[in-house]
Amino acid sequence: MCALLPAALAACDVDPATRAATDATAPADTRVAADGQPIAGDASGAVASGEAPGVPGTRGGPSSTLPVAPGSTAGNAQTPAPADADAEVAITPPGKTAAADADLADDSPLRLQVLLERAHFSPGEIDGKGGSNTRRALAAFQKAHDLTAGETPDEATWAKLNEDDAPILVEYTLTADDVAGPFRDTPDEPEDMAKEDALPYTSVEEKIGEQFHASPALLAELNPDASFEVGETITVPYVAPAARLPAASKIVVDESEAVLQLQDDAGKVVAQFPVTTGSAQFPLPIGDWKVTGVARDPVWHYDPELIAGSDPDDEKAEIPAGPNNPVGTTWIDLTKEHYGIHGTPEPSKIGKTESNGCIRMTNWSAAAVAKIAKPEMEVVMQR
Repeated sequence: MCALLPAALAACDVDPATRAATDATAPADTRVAADGQPIAGDASGAVASGEAPGVPGTRGGPSSTLPVAPGSTAGNAQTPAPADADAEVAITPPGKTAAADADLADDSPLRLQVLLERAHFSPGEIDGKGGSNTRRALAAFQKAHDLTAGETPDEATWAKLNEDDAPILVEYTLTADDVAGPFRDTPDEPEDMAKEDALPYTSVEEKIGEQFHASPALLAELNPDASFEVGETITVPYVAPAARLPAASKIVVDESEAVLQLQDDAGKVVAQFPVTTGSAQFPLPIGDWKVTGVARDPVWHYDPELIAGSDPDDEKAEIPAGPNNPVGTTWIDLTKEHYGIHGTPEPSKIGKTESNGCIRMTNWSAAAVAKIAKPEMEVVMQR
């Protein structure tokens, strides 16, 4: 199962030895200015690591702090910082429209995924192909707008989606920060992860992919001749509006649909995200819970007794922060002991695998939800 003990993290991965490489910083800012350049700041949506008491973190310098396990040598356990629900996320117009935008078919799967993402009905990692997460996102969008449900968008659904007339693909010029790294391979075993000072991306392609909610394979397809060096202009999906979620009063996690929904005061679904939830050994804790706070760049406290498929001879270990950390870059703490809503190092697997009880999302979705997750906000988990 997952754990914040209290404000200490144990893992939520079914198999901690199997993970994709991602980055040692929080998700890069997805806001893009009119000239196509990133806006300074962090759109990760969770409170700064320096606001969560605990061990030194990787973001914010040596004085930054992160949650720790009770009784550990890293420090005294304390509660997570409150969710920063009132902070505004600035969304600016896109930069220059990419030439490839004009080549997209009106019914392109890539167009559908980007429009759904910007409408807050997320297909998860954008790959330009679609699949079960995209179908669930489409169905939820159609239901929310009283449209006829279907496996593919009908004319009325496209008309509603196309009310958002911003470009699908835009140009983006890589900055020194984008390509600076560090980039390195991620160890497979928890004991080896614990020896690292951080768990960074293995490549700039993975880092930029997470920044723009896209798979590295899609970036390669959109930019076949790119070297991903500083100053180079590449084509990326325009997803900045997805960072600002509508107001919500309740979080609902539906196990059967593998989704997390945000509902308003009237019970209307205003946003939906694919999630990975529970397993036979560590099922989703059905019931009513509440948000207690948010931690950013959390340290993972690996305990083999809490992880399905772990080697019983493994020792407990503290795994350093970063998007390749098994709980990603954001932890939303709940009143259900040991459970939380958090990110992932493997966005392509969200909605398609099992967890150790917690609710796992893409890093960018967890960050966005953390932005509106008020303390005492109701969280309903259902089958």
